[in-house]
Order: sequence, then structure tokens, then C-alpha cells
Amino acid sequence: MGKPMCRNLLKAGYDLVVMDINPESTKEFATLAKIAQSPKEVASCTEVVITMLPNSPHVKDVILGDDGILAAGRKGLTVIDMSSISPIVSRQLCSELEKAEIDMLDAPVSGGEPKAIEGTLSVMVGGKEEVFEKYYHLMKTMAGSVVRVGEIGAGNIAKLCNQLIVAVNISAVAEALMLAQKAGVNAELVYKAIRGGLAGSTVLDAKAPLMMHRQFTPGFRIDLHIKDMINVLETSHNLGIPLPLSAAVMEMMQALKADGLGNEDHCSLVKYYEKISNQILEP
Repeated sequence: MGKPMCRNLLKAGYDLVVMDINPESTKEFATLAKIAQSPKEVASCTEVVITMLPNSPHVKDVILGDDGILAAGRKGLTVIDMSSISPIVSRQLCSELEKAEIDMLDAPVSGGEPKAIEGTLSVMVGGKEEVFEKYYHLMKTMAGSVVRVGEIGAGNIAKLCNQLIVAVNISAVAEALMLAQKAGVNAELVYKAIRGGLAGSTVLDAKAPLMMHRQFTPGFRIDLHIKDMINVLETSHNLGIPLPLSAAVMEMMQALKADGLGNEDHCSLVKYYEKISNQILEP
């Protein structure tokens, strides 16, 4: 995700300092941007630091670690964390940054690598309104939609809502297509028949054809969606809110991971239904 986002920032004319623990990831930017060796180095020579990392522990380390952003001691800096992490952690990190007079936005994205390449990501932002307004156009160079949802942590709450809807929707699509096929009706024709009605959705159009034509190359991996669903359920448990549909889909994904399918696209949820139905979905 970080690479195409960097490309779009460069296209928009921004000067970049880039850093990744994997040197291969920054090679293509060697003549286009300054290459840093640590988050501290990035923070020491920039106005704003954008992070795009796998999960909460990685963001904590990049911000609070010995060579992290805080170690640079840059008052007036702004951190825009575009990772999908726990909103509780976002609030904790913001509190630590504010002590050092550093602003923070939590700004997770939706759309996966294809939308990152196109520069049409959906960005959900939490943080102070004045900080959001200041960096709106910066974020818009990478996105088709940038919406402030509320104060810090609200961006990641919105992302968790997005991820649980996507997960439940994909499982419902898989379940419906298997029902059609088991009933002796062509699944692809059922898809075409229902897509223009109330059952139609972005998920249906994006994932049903992949399921039926067995295209499981990851746009968004099962393993990553499990990570998001862990954050969904941990947050809901902390708030005392039961999420039975999310819990059920989480168990389906865990079953797929146990079958060695964690690196496949999340539309592989159809394989869970194939296994328990003893039938392969066909177009």
C-alpha cells in the first residue's frame, strides 16, 4: 500500500523522505526521494509523517521506539497514521504525542492496493478539525474520498465498521451463491439477476465473479482481514457490545487460515462453504 501512495504523493509534487525496514521496498525511490534509515530520521526532517503499517504493535514501535518519531523531539510535527489499528491504541498514541506538542490524525483507508494505485482510496479520519483541514489536500492526493468522522480514534472506528460490513457481506454472497448452485440454479445467472436490486452492492460486484471463476489472488488477504476482525471484536468487547455476525465470520476466516489459505483473497470465504457443502462453486 505504501508504494503506490508514495507514487501519488510524488505525482502531486510533494517532496518525500521514505523509510521501510525492507530496503527493497525503497529502491525505486532512490532518485525520487530521500531514503531514511529510521522513523526518527524521517521525523527529524519533515513537517508531517505518514505511517502505513500492519497493526497496532508496529505503529507503537514506530512512534514510541528508541528510534521512533517521538525520539526526534520535533515540536509542531504532525503524524498521520493511515494504518488500520485499534482505536484504543490510536487514542493512547495521540495522548503521548500531544505531550511532546505533536498533532496526530488516525486516517485508515479502504480500497486495497488497486485503489491505492489509482489514488482513489477512501480515507476515514479522526482528529482535530483544524489539523484535518490543514492536511486534507495532502490526503486527497491519495484518495477519492477523505472524510473526518470525529475526534482521534474515530477514523479507526469507521474502518472497523467498514471491515465488519465487508466481511459479513462477502460471507453472505458466498452463502447465497452456494444456495443457488445446490438448488440446481446457475450461480452466475443468479448473480446477474440480483445485482440490480436491493441485494446489489460493491462487494457483490467485486467478489462474486472472483468466487465463481476461482480467482483467489489476494487483493486483501484473509490474514489481514483476521487482524482487522480481531480489532473489531476486541473493541466491541471493551465497549460491551455483542457482535454475533462478526464473531461468526471471524470463525470462518480462522478455519480458512487453519486450512493454509491465509494468504488468499478474502473472497476465499466461499471455500468455507464449499467445504461444508461438499461442492465446488462453478460459473
